[in-house]
Amino acid sequence: MNYAHLLSKIQVLPEGKQLEVLDFVEYLADKFARPAASDVTAWTEREFSQLAMVQALRGMEDEPALYTDADIKERWQ
Repeated sequence: MNYAHLLSKIQVLPEGKQLEVLDFVEYLADKFARPAASDVTAWTEREFSQLAMVQALRGMEDEPALYTDADIKERWQ
């Protein structure tokens, strides 16, 4: 199918359906224009470390404290 044939098919559709075709074409263009995960530039060790720490600690501020100062048996100075 060539562009002229495709355009002739689209032109006979009602305007609402033409807009649906345009929306679908934009969706496909957006979906396939994004770089794949493997195409993304590799992270530095520091960037990865920071992200890992942020993710590991995420939500911890909402957790109850498991231990208090009263639980300490021996203090090191």
